[in-house]
Amino acid sequence: MNCENLDWAILDRLRAGFLGGGAQGPYWQSPADLANYDATYAERIGWKWDAALHELTRRAWHPHARTVLDWGCGSGVAGRRVLSTFGAENFDALHVWDHSPLARTFAVDRARTEFPSVAVAEFTDTGQPVGLLVVSHVLNELPTDALAQLLALVARADAVLWVEPGNHVVSRQLIGIRETLTSAFHIVAPCPHQGACGLLAAARERDWCHFFAEPPPGVQNDSHWVRFGHRAGVDLRSQAYAYLVLEKKPSASTCPNDASRILGRAEHFKGFARILSCEAAGVSSLELQKRANADLFKELKKDASHPLYRWTRDDRGRITSAERV
Repeated sequence: MNCENLDWAILDRLRAGFLGGGAQGPYWQSPADLANYDATYAERIGWKWDAALHELTRRAWHPHARTVLDWGCGSGVAGRRVLSTFGAENFDALHVWDHSPLARTFAVDRARTEFPSVAVAEFTDTGQPVGLLVVSHVLNELPTDALAQLLALVARADAVLWVEPGNHVVSRQLIGIRETLTSAFHIVAPCPHQGACGLLAAARERDWCHFFAEPPPGVQNDSHWVRFGHRAGVDLRSQAYAYLVLEKKPSASTCPNDASRILGRAEHFKGFARILSCEAAGVSSLELQKRANADLFKELKKDASHPLYRWTRDDRGRITSAERV
């Protein structure tokens, strides 16, 4: 990304419009809109996809379908990240759809350039199964009829990769969608279990399922990105996101039954840390005393990823030991 080449009139309009939640209808006015967006805001969304996809590869999960549909594609960053992570050689086709013809054209052109071995085209709905469905940052702007259309596609997908902003409202909406799909799909991530979401329990209304994606190494020392962050008023540090991964034909499970996942970040205080732990029995508030495990205390402070743990705890909810699983 070269800050000197950016059109700030375009970026300011986009941020004030759809990034600020005020857009009505298609917000792309020209290919230049998409090019500027793709180099900046879309790249930051790509960091969220990198984090979610890294978790899947760490669990040795990969999609079986050889066709990808990037729905609500925008500039197409999500579909391209998926092909890059799992390998273009493992896919025959990438289809893209967006309510904007400009976005569809841009996403097709970029993907064809980056992945010449993959057949890239605009999506035409024939009513057939859609393979791997990729959805990115759509819930905060979808009207009811469009959401119904999307969920109809979900029902025909072999697997779904869905990433959204990590705020309370959108995360809770994604949880609601998750609950409607558990009878038809196996939950791959982030949930370490197949049961009802523990955040729907009484007294958990203020909590939400979210994680943090770190930017690539060097971004915060890159003069162009630093200037962009200051000018755009965006934080280049970790990006909050929510996500959901589903499949109809589950692979061999890579998640032990007693695994737990930390939601959000551990809160660190003098001498102890608090965590919100998602597990099969529900969502638990746990505490770790620094003196009980100084290495884990330090690890929870530095590690922004979302590994699975197996906790040992006492009857007061204090962690006495832990291991990554």
